Amino acid sequence: MPFEDASSQRIEPCRKPGAFGRFYLQELVNSGGMADIFLATDDAKNIRAMRLLRPTSLLDFATRSRFVRGCEILSQIHNHDYVIGYHSHGKAEGIHYCEMEYVEGWNLKQLLFTRDELLQESVGNILIDMAIALEHVHDSGFMHLDFKPENVLVNRSGHVRLVDFDLAQPKPDSPQKQSKNPGTPAYMAPEQLKREGIDHRVDIFAFGVTAYELLTGQKPFPGDNADEILRRQLDGSLRSAEDINPALPPGLSKLVMKCLDKDPDRRYPIMSVAVLDLQNMLYVD
Repeated sequence: MPFEDASSQRIEPCRKPGAFGRFYLQELVNSGGMADIFLATDDAKNIRAMRLLRPTSLLDFATRSRFVRGCEILSQIHNHDYVIGYHSHGKAEGIHYCEMEYVEGWNLKQLLFTRDELLQESVGNILIDMAIALEHVHDSGFMHLDFKPENVLVNRSGHVRLVDFDLAQPKPDSPQKQSKNPGTPAYMAPEQLKREGIDHRVDIFAFGVTAYELLTGQKPFPGDNADEILRRQLDGSLRSAEDINPALPPGLSKLVMKCLDKDPDRRYPIMSVAVLDLQNMLYVD
């Protein structure tokens, strides 16, 4: 499970290591604004990752509902090689938790930040695994809506687990407006930033942003806020991934740029087609 990013500020955890219901929290491995993740063992001494919801206001129903919904969605789709494994969720000692598979590794954001050599060795695996994971989410009837490097765990073998389904929503038959628009602007599609109707193709765009960043070391649409990012998405000035990294395999830059098209109708219609193209270009074990 990923340790705290070197670039982030440390956040005081909601719990200290020790007994927690039928679990024992061994050590804190990551903290965020919404939840803490501990390396833990259950009452049978099985190693687990425990995600604990950080304390919220008694009236903050939205945050608790989002956390529980993410657990419930994960429970429906976790039976897949590239999605984090699920064991249980519930409430202990007044704290909501999700008991998950423990992955020995790092998140992709950390690897990009440190320029870890694992990226050089496993970039093909990572791209294909991420695409297959999203394909599975969509085929299971959901949109992830928060696909980004921080939510992609990479193990020591260079294979991935997709995590954090708190923002996930059922996949509509046609684009639908969302009542709320949470997410990370740098990975959000133009139609999402403009608060228009969205469907699973916003995840395909987010995959393109992540792949571009992985292959070039740069974000395709840098900006300090959502408005600036949207302007860059719409101004047509995006450099191709191949222009920045001429060593890319033929066709890979074109695939990424297709995912990043500002018009959702010109992106891949479904992730399965992108998966097939990726496998044909650079299939690795």
